Amino acid sequence: MSESSAVRPEVSTSADVTLVARGITVTASVEVSTEFVISVRPHGEGTAWKTSVKPGDSVELYWVSGYEERTLPAKISGLDDEGDGVLWNLTATGAAERSQRRRAVRARAEVPVTMPWTDGMLSGHTVDLSEAGMRALVDGWGLPPDNGCELNVAISLNERTVHLKGEIVRQTVQGPRWLLSVRFLDVPEADGDSLRRRVFQALREERAAAD
Repeated sequence: MSESSAVRPEVSTSADVTLVARGITVTASVEVSTEFVISVRPHGEGTAWKTSVKPGDSVELYWVSGYEERTLPAKISGLDDEGDGVLWNLTATGAAERSQRRRAVRARAEVPVTMPWTDGMLSGHTVDLSEAGMRALVDGWGLPPDNGCELNVAISLNERTVHLKGEIVRQTVQGPRWLLSVRFLDVPEADGDSLRRRVFQALREERAAAD
């Protein structure tokens, strides 16, 4: 994590902006980021947040920096209505810190995964991953696990293999392969940190590929 990205989001990256009084969160692109002002351009077609935002409104800004998500309290100091959309100018009202919001950041990441099932082993790779769960494509046989079924999950990350308890949320049979949506249960802190590092690595790789 660079010192600058820990206190302010970087220009040309994405950030989430939560309108505190309304409980609405929108994704925005960062166009200006200095000590004095952060200008973001919100995306989306909804009208509730577009028509109700006004200077002085409190917001929470969230962005990815290094291996963690950061947050900054701010207020809307001005609105610029331009031809290609509105630009929100934000002024910080406090210091940036590590985000504690419960939403887990998810990224497209393909890493090996295995799950014991009946008398054998399901093996395959993740399709996407977060510290709270995953979707995995595995070689299936017999009958797929039912929704709510708990099973052990081993995920091979860069530095180590994490062993977790998971619960099947959804399954889709794709010929001989199964797409399993799994929610992780009671993730130890060290394993959660390893998952988060891999997710943010995938996000950085995705952003670099798009540049």
